[in-house]
Amino acid sequence: MKIIRVFPRRTNATPDDENVRINTTPYFDDEADEVHVSVAFTYDMKRAEWLANQWSCVASTKIGGPAYNEKGGDFTPGMYMKKGYVITSRGCRHMSDKCWFCAVPKREGGLRELPITDGWIVTDDNLLACSPQHIDNVFEMLKRQPGNPQFVGGLEAELLTKEMAKRLKELNPKSMYFAYDTPDDYEPLVQAGKYLIEAGFTTASHTLLCYVLIGYKKDTFDNAEKRLIDAIKAGFVPMAMLYRDESGKNPKEWKRFQEKWADKSIVGAKMREVLSKIK
Repeated sequence: MKIIRVFPRRTNATPDDENVRINTTPYFDDEADEVHVSVAFTYDMKRAEWLANQWSCVASTKIGGPAYNEKGGDFTPGMYMKKGYVITSRGCRHMSDKCWFCAVPKREGGLRELPITDGWIVTDDNLLACSPQHIDNVFEMLKRQPGNPQFVGGLEAELLTKEMAKRLKELNPKSMYFAYDTPDDYEPLVQAGKYLIEAGFTTASHTLLCYVLIGYKKDTFDNAEKRLIDAIKAGFVPMAMLYRDESGKNPKEWKRFQEKWADKSIVGAKMREVLSKIK
């Protein structure tokens, strides 16, 4: 069956095969058995619904994705994410309102393990919360991949142990992302940084990264900058993640703040300054 997949915008994870279309209406020679419009962000829903209407003349058209709070099924490599990306588990172990900014618990429910497929860019939200056997199987899969592992979904610092830090080092990952979203994330982040440095990771390698949530209600530039600097002190490259509500709109001043912290030269200089004071 030929399925054309339509996406309102391109991201790093968007597939790039011949049956993918980005924010465009049908070409005169487009043919398919089905058209799937995939929507990751709520602020793209209006555009996606317009695109679905345009593509309905080609074939039966379906619209869905995380923006519609659809619970994901087993992962199909290359279908809605580029080759190399993989999801081996869905859902979350935190089913309270602790992570008020996150849609995963509401959309996916509790943690569940999926059949493991090949890929080296791991986007699981809660890999370290999975069973030991599942983690073992994921690591064995990663060892046979053509690319160095990237843990981009975020590893939970609270669940990282000394032994797990050593096992991650053996995989020689290209990047590992942790998160500093709420105040109670910080102490586990500091401990995780210690375990990872002891295991042989270095701050200079820029392998250890940390998503830092900024720009939410009542946040300030001073507080946001302090959290970003604290992530550096814990041993991580800070990645400022600007909070967006369902409209997707951000105040321009917060966007400029984020852009400053996305500039590699600025972040690099800040890291050297902060780390030199620690030494």
